[in-house]
Amino acid sequence: MSNIGTDGAPSRTPREDYRTPLKLARGLGSGKSGVSHWWTQRVTAVVLVVLVPWLVGLLVSLVGADLQSARLVIARPWNAIPLAAFVIAAFWHAKLGMQVVIEDYVHTRWIEITLQLLVIFACAIGALASLYALGHIAMLVATLTH
Repeated sequence: MSNIGTDGAPSRTPREDYRTPLKLARGLGSGKSGVSHWWTQRVTAVVLVVLVPWLVGLLVSLVGADLQSARLVIARPWNAIPLAAFVIAAFWHAKLGMQVVIEDYVHTRWIEITLQLLVIFACAIGALASLYALGHIAMLVATLTH
């Protein structure tokens, strides 16, 4: 057989792979946790789609208000509860999104684990601090008005 025109490699047809899709997928990890992650990210996105316009409207209504008026508006239950829901959904959504980015683009295992832990701690601390501030405002207003 001649090697002319083949850069020195003899032409061979690749062998057909007779393995089933299940056999090809075995050993590649679980296919179960990704679905719940995907659904959770979509649910938090829908919650944020509903709450962001409300939050923008609330913030626009506070333009020009003094500090005490802003505290009174935020402390109302019909504002404090959606604000708390927004904080929880936003930080949870951010954590899920950053998790996917780190899993897809960081290929050194110890850096990936370190970044995942940093994201978890940062989102947890941010959410707790925001909820504490919201609760503090609500309780401060409640003690000042009574």
